[in-house]
Amino acid sequence: MNKFLFLLFFSISVFSQQENNSKNTDRDTILIENDSIINPVKESYFSDRELDIIDSLLINQKFNSSLIDTLEYVIDDIDIIGNTNKTLTTDLLKTRLASLNSKTPFDLEFNPALEKVINSYLLRRKKYYPALMAKAKYFFPMFEQYLDQYDIPLEMKYLAIVESALRPRIKSRVGATGLWQFMYGTGIEFDLKVSSYVDERQDPVKSTIAACKYLSQLFTIFGDWDLALAAYNSGPGNVRKAIKRSGGFKNYWNIRPYLPRETAGYVPAFYATMYIFEYASEHNIYSDLPKFFNFQTDTIQIKRTIGLDQISEKINIDEEVLTELNPSYKLDIIPYVKDRNYALRLPSNKVVEFLDKEKEIYALADADDASREKPLPKYFEMDQRIRYKVQSGDYLGKIANKFGVRVSELKRWNGLKTSRLKIGQRLSVYPRKIGS
Repeated sequence: MNKFLFLLFFSISVFSQQENNSKNTDRDTILIENDSIINPVKESYFSDRELDIIDSLLINQKFNSSLIDTLEYVIDDIDIIGNTNKTLTTDLLKTRLASLNSKTPFDLEFNPALEKVINSYLLRRKKYYPALMAKAKYFFPMFEQYLDQYDIPLEMKYLAIVESALRPRIKSRVGATGLWQFMYGTGIEFDLKVSSYVDERQDPVKSTIAACKYLSQLFTIFGDWDLALAAYNSGPGNVRKAIKRSGGFKNYWNIRPYLPRETAGYVPAFYATMYIFEYASEHNIYSDLPKFFNFQTDTIQIKRTIGLDQISEKINIDEEVLTELNPSYKLDIIPYVKDRNYALRLPSNKVVEFLDKEKEIYALADADDASREKPLPKYFEMDQRIRYKVQSGDYLGKIANKFGVRVSELKRWNGLKTSRLKIGQRLSVYPRKIGS
């Protein structure tokens, strides 16, 4: 495959918010106004021309497709222009942002654009946050565990809200899937397996680990978490170009005018979400009660293919609960595959009951399998096929007689339009008697 075809394939298999960076080998520099060279970007995995191709395809795929809906969570600039409604004073917001800024490596300094986004969220979306916060009580402790493991700021957990509103099974019109919105090819690059039964992009743990790996790559490139966040959405190539076009600035707000128009609201949405979660009570926003906390669940390795409905029937648990706790199983079936450890997540108070009734559950699965319609013997002849090698003196009638079949059947089985045979030719035969 030539280089361009590789780039084309690669660009189709990216995050809805990213490109894969694992194969880039060149280095790049940032130019300032006097054309001197300062502080090279640490890593760049493709040349500028290649990044132009990748980024343009990425943006076209994500935003310009007739299939894509407008982003539901991110507010476009056009929606905040002229917005003068406020739910808090500018001075109070400045004070609170300064307090947050002192606790995080993100750049949360006040600016009027961010103020408008925060006020827009508080005015238009306040009623949605209690349910969102309830989901966060389940997911955030797990996110934080892996963010800490990969030395990523814990505040990056808010990125999953911007990406998916914490819905593990959400899928965009272009195929980005899961809490962290992986495209198919990029998921494979980060070892997220996808099959007819399982989509690990929808697995909260495995997809979080993959997102941590990608974010770590982006930070290695830019050395700045705000720019890593921007690159997660628009691609590292677009961020590098924005840095150059700005004259070498590396503060997100200074390069924002040079980023793709469609991504300008992405980082402000992240900042606004962080602010609202951190100051929720000050705005009279309180979480709903979550269905589960993460520590109230546990996993069990299964020993055969079973359906969530079969589990639900035997241990008296709502199938919707099982689906919610096991979002990676596309058909609500947990497959048993050698060397692939597929597990069942249950409420902790149901684990003992499952173990007590495990044999009953597997017996139910066996019975359901046995009740399915089986192929009739007369339609099951494929298992009896032999491959016969044509020898000197053979002809179709002789071979048909040898195996107790008809010449017309030999022709049909082998797609023969004539009766001519070649010595050494292989024929598929479904014999009714043993050849002699």
